[in-house]
Amino acid sequence: MAENEQKQPNDSGKAVNAYAKYTGLAFQMIAVIGIFAFAGYEIDKAGQHTTMWVTAALSLAGVFVSLYLVIRSVKN
Repeated sequence: MAENEQKQPNDSGKAVNAYAKYTGLAFQMIAVIGIFAFAGYEIDKAGQHTTMWVTAALSLAGVFVSLYLVIRSVKN
């Protein structure tokens, strides 16, 4: 039983590290998408566009970039 008690703290430590890692990835995704969307918004505002096509396109590009970064991080 002493062996089981020793393994539990290590397992909970790994769970906390995984939780922190994936929480950080979520905030990274939010930041990347937000930066791309803000850049698109500013371009649309400067160009005085009636339809926010650049915002939509850059937001979508931000999603793909953030997914690429998440997949690359999870692979490691």
